[in-house]
Amino acid sequence: MHYFKSIFFEKKYLIEDGIIKFQITDNITKKVAEFYNSNPFPHYSDNENKHTLLLKGDKNPLVYQFKKYVGFNKNVLEVGPGTCQLSMYLAIGTNNQIVAFDPTLESLKLGQKFAKLNDIKNINFVNADIFDEVLKENVFDFVWCNGVLHHTKDPYKAFKIILKTVKKDGYIIIGLYNKFGRIRTRVRNFFYKIFGKKLLMIFDPMLRNIKTKSKEQIEAWIKDQYTHPVESLHTYDEILGWFKLNHVEFMNSIPACDVMSESETIFDKTTSGNLISRILSQIFMIFSAIGGDGGLFVFVGKKKV
Repeated sequence: MHYFKSIFFEKKYLIEDGIIKFQITDNITKKVAEFYNSNPFPHYSDNENKHTLLLKGDKNPLVYQFKKYVGFNKNVLEVGPGTCQLSMYLAIGTNNQIVAFDPTLESLKLGQKFAKLNDIKNINFVNADIFDEVLKENVFDFVWCNGVLHHTKDPYKAFKIILKTVKKDGYIIIGLYNKFGRIRTRVRNFFYKIFGKKLLMIFDPMLRNIKTKSKEQIEAWIKDQYTHPVESLHTYDEILGWFKLNHVEFMNSIPACDVMSESETIFDKTTSGNLISRILSQIFMIFSAIGGDGGLFVFVGKKKV
């Protein structure tokens, strides 16, 4: 074991079993990491390989658009990749340098194992805490952080820290639980505590098609959505405020801030609407397919300074 430094990291690190490691000391981060260590999320399907992962990614409009827009010869950071499926997808068939950054060691081990088995070499697996600021500033062309900040002790502070790593005119993509869109999940959670997993297998839209999911994936989803120890909820206007305070230009969102606006890709510049349109868009999440996916909304911003 040796200590190294690279273009991505502010501090020296240890490489062990193909994973770059920093010491994690924060108790809340440790609590979240321990939660996922027992059921790494989202886990891999039985017999999953590079080919099946690529096909799955191509069928997801958001991640397909993201990979296409990133192109080649870029530095990409995924904060909170879990078992690293997206990072893997972004790496396959490109010369991009991907950094998969997560405090949960067991999740990264599954990702590293998959990369080794499938000969995917352009990924750096990093075991560290966002709040320790181990990454250098202005080194990434794209930062993806979907479904992560709401599981931290201070989502806004975590946002500001990862924003530092983005180059000027680089992009940051963040996904958070919505105060409106999360209502359906919280109702299911209430009944889950009374009636157990069988009810979720009927009413949770992500669990209905169980044929394509392994037992590990089912358990990981249930734990992530219904028993997580740290969770916060957010609104469109709150994140627009984050962007404004930190000189980030709003580009687009899913669902759209203005329900009447249309764009071909998530990276097209569009309007942030007005207060009424944003409230309506968030209310619609309660009844839409997007709201069923845990109540997540995604914002894309472009760093201006």
